[in-house]
Amino acid sequence: MQCATHRVRTLIYYVIKISMKRVQGYSGVRLIECVNPVQDRWRVRWDVQTINGETSYMEEEFSGKPGIETIKDLIFDWINDRVKEKILSDFTYLGKPVWLSHENQFNYKACYDLAVQTNGSNLPLEFKFGTDALPYYATFNTLDELTDFYTKFVNFIMKTVSTGWKEKESIDFTLYTYL
Repeated sequence: MQCATHRVRTLIYYVIKISMKRVQGYSGVRLIECVNPVQDRWRVRWDVQTINGETSYMEEEFSGKPGIETIKDLIFDWINDRVKEKILSDFTYLGKPVWLSHENQFNYKACYDLAVQTNGSNLPLEFKFGTDALPYYATFNTLDELTDFYTKFVNFIMKTVSTGWKEKESIDFTLYTYL
């Protein structure tokens, strides 16, 4: 059993990612394909989209045939990165972009928690939204105003994470078998 485990670990080290990119192609593309048998180069593809007759997909090239766990890790990491980016930069409040870095989320929550615990005695609060080039300063004078902001950004995060979970669950990994 130890030899088999060592062999699996050794094989994992031989599978090396080369590059990840979105490429143009055709809708019937194979999701896993050996593109160079001499050099043992394999490509894994996902997120195949056809828009206005043009097909594109994400593609990663490997040196060595990737196993199903490597493929799952690759695609799940890509989805996780997209979810994180969406949370970071896609939320708007009062029509202004709000940067939801971990630090900002923590600060907003701390301010909200303190306002709830002290029945709003730390109000008014001012947060900077927008961008560095076009800042917007929002002032929260009441607990209801702050609750509205807090609830909306938390719901946005929860909805975005849920969308990522659903995307992961929708992937049929049986399509990544190579005959």
